[in-house]
Amino acid sequence: MTARWIIVPAAGVGSRFGAPVPKQYQSLAGKTVVEHTLERLLAVNDAIVVVAVHPNDTYWQQLAVFDHPRIRTVHGGKERADSVRLALECLTREAHTDDWILVHDVARPCVRVAEVQHLMQSLEDHRVGGVLAVPVSDTVKRVEQGDDIAGTEDRNKLWLAQTPQMFRYGMLSWSLNTAVRQGWQPTDESAAVERLGHTPMVVEGSRDNIKITRQEDLEIAEAILKYQQKTEVVQCD
Repeated sequence: MTARWIIVPAAGVGSRFGAPVPKQYQSLAGKTVVEHTLERLLAVNDAIVVVAVHPNDTYWQQLAVFDHPRIRTVHGGKERADSVRLALECLTREAHTDDWILVHDVARPCVRVAEVQHLMQSLEDHRVGGVLAVPVSDTVKRVEQGDDIAGTEDRNKLWLAQTPQMFRYGMLSWSLNTAVRQGWQPTDESAAVERLGHTPMVVEGSRDNIKITRQEDLEIAEAILKYQQKTEVVQCD
């Protein structure tokens, strides 16, 4: 069984991006970032996609994809984990405890459909769930005070977490609500699940599944989209 539900937290205002228009609504290769992201997620399977937007968002309803029959809209929260939690609450009457929930960053428009499908297939029988990730290739320094290097980490044990991340509805909901009760903010779904003693699995993805964080990332993402389109045509030929 694959994911019945896909959650896309998209309530961020893009403080690090440094532009008046949030990054999810920036233009990228003829569309907005969010349109690229949703286009790929909708191609994965026939799951319902729940998009969590800021309560004061004035851009989302202007997009044609807003009226897509498999897309629902909910109001998100201040932090990413809050948006995911609120989206889960909206599914309370429909989702079953064991339903797989896929969560994907709105700012990752370059994710490949095949990789999302590979993640779902790899985790189908896993007891916890897991995340797309890539092994660290750079040397990682630990800096504890100012600019002084305190040590060098063993990169053989380090992976860079990406999205999608996939967990059961019940486990994910309980994990995020527990984080609220304990007063801490998980930076991703896996962190919340790990905190309760569970062990998610990493499924290797690709390095072109970048997250748009700063303005220069838009140009990188556009180059990646062009590269992906070119290589897919070559593979088809």
